[in-house]
Amino acid sequence: MSFTTDIADYPEGIVLAVDKPYRWTSADVIRKIKYAAIRHFGKKNLKVGHAGTLDPLATGVLLVCIGNACKRAQELQDHDKEYIARIRFGATTPSYDLEKEVDRRFPCAHITEEAVRTALPAFLGEQEQVAPLFSAKSVDGVRAYELARKLYRTGQTEAIDAAALETLQRNRIVISGLELLDFKTQACEEKALCPASSSTASSRIHVADTSPLGLPEATIRIACSKGTYIRAFARDLGEALGSGAHLSGLIRSRSGMYTIDQAISVEQALALLRNSC
Repeated sequence: MSFTTDIADYPEGIVLAVDKPYRWTSADVIRKIKYAAIRHFGKKNLKVGHAGTLDPLATGVLLVCIGNACKRAQELQDHDKEYIARIRFGATTPSYDLEKEVDRRFPCAHITEEAVRTALPAFLGEQEQVAPLFSAKSVDGVRAYELARKLYRTGQTEAIDAAALETLQRNRIVISGLELLDFKTQACEEKALCPASSSTASSRIHVADTSPLGLPEATIRIACSKGTYIRAFARDLGEALGSGAHLSGLIRSRSGMYTIDQAISVEQALALLRNSC
């Protein structure tokens, strides 16, 4: 497969399902592909964007829209998603994932495979969810993560939870499917859902290592509506089990009709834009 060099040959634009690399931001992917697309099509004002951001420490389906496909970005983003989440119990971080170091420890000896399995049905259906403060959600025109990182940099970590409750509205979400895929009484090294970083991975993205803590860990398939924060799901599941929790790995396995099996790497996307019909 390759593209012609005339963007007019694609009146509806181009949608690429890209498997976002680990420790890349969604903006990193767009920057790379936009540069290649502009060179390929010879159009300096070519629009390139994505249909739903993925956290830096997540991998999986990121829909990249080129040209007129950008007009469909919101429509594509509104579709249901599916994730494979790895959730580690007994400790929390301010970001609810591995971007920040552990801030609190909790009892977790009581968390078993059966306990997790029993807790999951309560999360099915329509519900309210508070987004993580470290998120792309807009709060009075400011991205929530900008506020959170400012508090974190200035050492005001005790204000983070309060700020989250005061500034973040609850989202109405729907979780349509939950399946416990695996449970370990002690977490292994950060490997299964966290592939080795490429040489182009952002050095700005910190990765904490909580595997030495020997915490129990569940791998869960989650089918959900747009706007669902899986880090927030991890937080809420930990609380429901009388403990704390954080996300230790995440794959977006489906976005609408696009699945991870169909997704191409960034390198493959760039190759398509280097070749000409």
